[in-house]
Amino acid sequence: MNFDATDRKILMLLQQDSTRTTKELSLKLNLSVTAVYERVKKLEREGVIDRYVAVLNQKKVNRAFVVFCHLKLTQHAKEYLTHFEQEVVRLDEVIECYHVSGDYDYILKIFVADMEEYREFMVTKLTTLKHIGSTHSTFMISEVKNTNVITL
Repeated sequence: MNFDATDRKILMLLQQDSTRTTKELSLKLNLSVTAVYERVKKLEREGVIDRYVAVLNQKKVNRAFVVFCHLKLTQHAKEYLTHFEQEVVRLDEVIECYHVSGDYDYILKIFVADMEEYREFMVTKLTTLKHIGSTHSTFMISEVKNTNVITL
């Protein structure tokens, strides 16, 4: 899809704060409320805007211990991949999961309260999934950059 300058501005503004009203957007863009409304609705219909979310403060909700878990399956058979993916999406602690190339098959981003909770998660949930060959955990020391903004 081709985006003109106005579409780009709308998308940037909404990525920065999706609670902005159509009126607020129209004032920032020097367009009518109706024109902005129609453009936003078109971006939603086309699937460019996938959804609106609230980003939580990890510390305030006691989920500031971030772990990147690299995971290998025992085999790369389609049924193993499918089964693992169906199971991992059910784990609330896993915020992101990516099927990747390289030394590992998957990278999981996990939010928990602390090391003790991570250990409990590993022992009672993650390693009980079928077909896991090995895991390698890396713990976040500090967050350098974290954004949801995609620049067009």
